[in-house]
Amino acid sequence: MFMVSVGTFEWSSFSHLKHMPKSDVFVMVTVTLITVFADLAIAVIAGVIISALVFAWKHARIFSKEHIEEDGTKVYELEGPLFFGSATTFSDTFDIQNDPQKVIMDFKNARVMDFSGVEAIDNIVKKYEKEGKTLHLRHLSQDCKKILTKAGPHCTYEENDPTYKVAIDY
Repeated sequence: MFMVSVGTFEWSSFSHLKHMPKSDVFVMVTVTLITVFADLAIAVIAGVIISALVFAWKHARIFSKEHIEEDGTKVYELEGPLFFGSATTFSDTFDIQNDPQKVIMDFKNARVMDFSGVEAIDNIVKKYEKEGKTLHLRHLSQDCKKILTKAGPHCTYEENDPTYKVAIDY
């Protein structure tokens, strides 16, 4: 396996190591070592798994810009992917008890990626309903609106809503 590693390794990548993200360097070194000491197939699988975990870790945050409109409505402008990795951060974003009576969640710069994201939205809607507050969801895709069970009626429908799909089987 050592000769396989020597033959397949991109030796010019050494000159780029200091400019590469540390996570990429880690994946490259790990895959090379696993190839030498075990098997190329196992190394490739390990590289894919490590890369997926690094992606989830890096993107496990969803950001929010908050402002109050003239009529007293609080708007949460969300940014980033909403998926299993960011669902907890998403839920912690909202100050339900201290929010005004009317609240808007704007998903213009955010994307719902999987069912965990959909569940997180539904759970937030339940909490706002429990507090007796009005919540509107803006700029969700048609696919996402269709899946939402509790939050569906709170969605606004606008011409510029996105057309992306949520990764879920019906």
